[in-house]
Amino acid sequence: MFFDIGAGELAGLAILAMILVGPERLPKVAVEAAKLLKKLRNLSQIATTELKENLGPGFENLQPADLHPKTFVKKQLADLMEEKPVTKTKRPEARIDPELI
Repeated sequence: MFFDIGAGELAGLAILAMILVGPERLPKVAVEAAKLLKKLRNLSQIATTELKENLGPGFENLQPADLHPKTFVKKQLADLMEEKPVTKTKRPEARIDPELI
């Protein structure tokens, strides 16, 4: 289940909520909690979309779970290993911009 909560824990939380909030206010609190959860999911999706846009090409298939540092590095290294090996080419000579002098 969600957050690794079983049926027994969920029933216990429901009974605790009924005691703390009261049966007359419980439906209103549940509706507000659902609205908050929906808003948080929407914000998460917006943040993920903006992150993908700001990172640029190569990150179109980025998932929030991929942002864990170990997962991120492993995924990027796997992508690099799949690409063609880089062949050594003659490097262009460094040139100094005259305007910088």
